[in-house]
Amino acid sequence: MKLSRKLWMMMFLAVCLVLVQYHLSTSWLLPGGAGAVAGGGGGGDGGAGAAGAGGPALREGAASGDTTLDALVRSAVERLQLHPVLLASVGDRMLREVAVQLGHDILAAGCPEVKNLVALCPAAPATAPPLPPQQPPPTVPLPPPAPPTLYIITPTYRRPEQIPELTRMAQTLMHVRNIFWLVIEDADTTTRLVTELLNRTGIPYEHLNAPMPEEYKNRRGPKPRGVSNRNRGLAWLRANATTGVFYFADDDNTYDILLFEEIRTTTKVAMWPVGLCTQFGMSTPIVANGKFKGFYDGWVAGRKFPVDMAGFAVSVEFLLKRPKASMPYKSGYGEDGFLKSLAPFEPCEIELKAQNCTKLLVWHTQTKSNAASTALDLTKYNNTNLVLLKQQIV
Repeated sequence: MKLSRKLWMMMFLAVCLVLVQYHLSTSWLLPGGAGAVAGGGGGGDGGAGAAGAGGPALREGAASGDTTLDALVRSAVERLQLHPVLLASVGDRMLREVAVQLGHDILAAGCPEVKNLVALCPAAPATAPPLPPQQPPPTVPLPPPAPPTLYIITPTYRRPEQIPELTRMAQTLMHVRNIFWLVIEDADTTTRLVTELLNRTGIPYEHLNAPMPEEYKNRRGPKPRGVSNRNRGLAWLRANATTGVFYFADDDNTYDILLFEEIRTTTKVAMWPVGLCTQFGMSTPIVANGKFKGFYDGWVAGRKFPVDMAGFAVSVEFLLKRPKASMPYKSGYGEDGFLKSLAPFEPCEIELKAQNCTKLLVWHTQTKSNAASTALDLTKYNNTNLVLLKQQIV
């Protein structure tokens, strides 16, 4: 293919040279012919008349030849510049130089009628402008990897404060990225109002139920409330999760959204302070010089891990390596029993969060208990908005 393009160029150049030679020979013959005719006319009037008649005809023919040559040269130059094969082979700049040089050769030979052709082919600059430095192709930054998923396990049960407290908690969780909310009711079936609330939030969730076993429900004294719910959440994690961090977040607590980013990097078990716990006002690990030293809690009661349920989180991978880990049905000892079931695990391995346990990011708030509302008199308010409102409260 390269050889064929060069042959095309040589053929065009040859045509141009033939045209130039033809034009030069014509220009050379015309003056001599005129002189010969004039000399022949010196012998008589007839010769002079013949010369007078023949001279204009020859000049007209020469002018016609010049016009034809001008058109031919112009056409050859334009074809030389615009032919796509030649342009692809030698480039536009080289063809322009050839055309300009050809025009200068014609002018040097005494052909002023083709000066206008030179203007058609402006000379290329003596030196080509420097090429801009090669820039590497722009790199498209890769999106950052998704943060570890937070699994929020929330036990709940039917009461007048249930929907208000879940609403408040949902408004917090809606600001947290990459979470999955496990809402588990202590009931035989899930509650429609809770399901509707979860749907409105847009938070990925699983709505489950796990009623307290009858043997514990009928006991006198404090009930191990929330244990069946949390154990149901652990079972769900073992069946559906492989990575991430889980946190037992009760529906009556108050949470700073910074807490959830703090615990996202947990690799084993992380802990932090909880406010409004016992007469001490808080429950927290004790830290000195960045090292764990013990626990500060108003109710130790022989517990190895005297902490509040809102004060720790666990890695899912860490849990999966301990298939027997669970929470005991023992009121007041749920946290301690669960953390001990994660053995081998010791307090010195705790990951300290909330700036080395110097910030309060969660509070064990308690909503004032409300008695159940009185029944609605349907004979009086049957066709009013009160019917719909009564369905939304206990």
